[in-house]
Amino acid sequence: MAKASSIQKNISRSKLIDKFSNRRKQLKSKIKDKKLSIEERIKLQNKLNDLPRNGSSIRHRNRCELTGRPRGNYRKFGLSRIKIRELSMSGDLPGMVKSSW
Repeated sequence: MAKASSIQKNISRSKLIDKFSNRRKQLKSKIKDKKLSIEERIKLQNKLNDLPRNGSSIRHRNRCELTGRPRGNYRKFGLSRIKIRELSMSGDLPGMVKSSW
């Protein structure tokens, strides 16, 4: 089980990402516009830099929904490899069958 503070920090980051995503997209598209002068683009870059760092989507960490484990996660299930194995062995994940050949 991951630390509760790490899980909570990740949740607050995802809220900030939702809040600032439109602003970040607009500023980035304006910065990439070659028709603007360099001074205007630098001003836009400074506005982008003034936004909170945790509002960037790259700072979000995929975690297991049950344990909060940060590594070995499957996006399809939202679970870590350990929990997928436990749940599939007990038959709680529909469609998961132990392979044999």
